[in-house]
Amino acid sequence: MHFRLATWNINSVRLRLDIVERFVRAHRPDVLCLQEIKCEDGTFPMLALHALGFPHIAVSGQKGYHGVATLSRLPFSSVKRRDICGRKHARHLSVALDGANAAKPLVLHNVYVPAGGDLPDPGLNPKFRHKLDFLEALGAWYGGMRAKSKNRMIMVGDLNVAPLPTDVWSHKQLLKVVSHTPAEVERLEAVRASHRWVDVMRRHVPAEQRLFTWWSYRNRDWRASNRGRRLDHIWTTPVLDGAAVSMTVAQETRDWQRTSDHVPVIADFVVE
Repeated sequence: MHFRLATWNINSVRLRLDIVERFVRAHRPDVLCLQEIKCEDGTFPMLALHALGFPHIAVSGQKGYHGVATLSRLPFSSVKRRDICGRKHARHLSVALDGANAAKPLVLHNVYVPAGGDLPDPGLNPKFRHKLDFLEALGAWYGGMRAKSKNRMIMVGDLNVAPLPTDVWSHKQLLKVVSHTPAEVERLEAVRASHRWVDVMRRHVPAEQRLFTWWSYRNRDWRASNRGRRLDHIWTTPVLDGAAVSMTVAQETRDWQRTSDHVPVIADFVVE
C-alpha cells in the first residue's frame, strides 16, 4: 500500500478552508490529519472536504481551541476517540486504514497535545500542569499496549513540544519557554520510549540540522528571522521504521494569506 500522509494544525478549518483546498490541490495527500479545527462535529465543513476528494472523514470536534479530523481517500474503519487526560477534550482520533493487511491493521493516531499556556510552572499555571499530565497519560496508554514488537501504528499531530536543541531557533533562550522546557521534553521522550516510536522527520533530516514547523505570527518577516520551532511530528512504531520513504515540510504555506502559524508535514509511505 502506497499513500501520502500529511498532518497540519490548521488553526480553524472553517476560517482557512481555502488554504486547505490550495494545499490539497498542490500536494495531493491521500490522508490529511488536521488539528485545532475549532468547531463541533455538526459545523465541520464536511461537504466541501468531500468535494476535495476525501470520501472518508472522521471528526472529533469541539468548541474552542480543540478538535481533530482525519480526511482520507483510502477507506478506514474502527474509528476511536480517546479522552487522553480525562478533561473531555477532543484531542485524539484514530482510524484503521482498510487497505492494510486485515490480520495486521495499520492504525493512524491523530493527536493534539495541549499548548500549555505561557508560564512553565505547573503550580502556578493549570494549563501547563494539564499539558504535563496529558503527556504522562499518553505515554502510559501507549506503554500499556500489548504486542509492541508487532503493532503497526503511525502517530501524527501537533505535539506542541520541540524536543531537540535543533528543533528551536535558540536552545539556550527557549529552555524556559513553554514547548522546549526540560519538563516537556522529558515527558515527550517518555511517550516516545513507551512504544519505541520512531521519529520519521529525523530519519530524513539529521538531528544536527535545524528543522521547524511553526513560526509565530509576531514575526513580521518569518523567513528572515527564522525563529521557528518543530512542534508537529510524524512517528511510527518500530515495525514500520523505513516505511516512510520521503518527508517534506511544506514551508510555502506559511507565506499564504490568512494562513496558520503551523505548516504541514508530509510523508510518503510504502507499507507491505
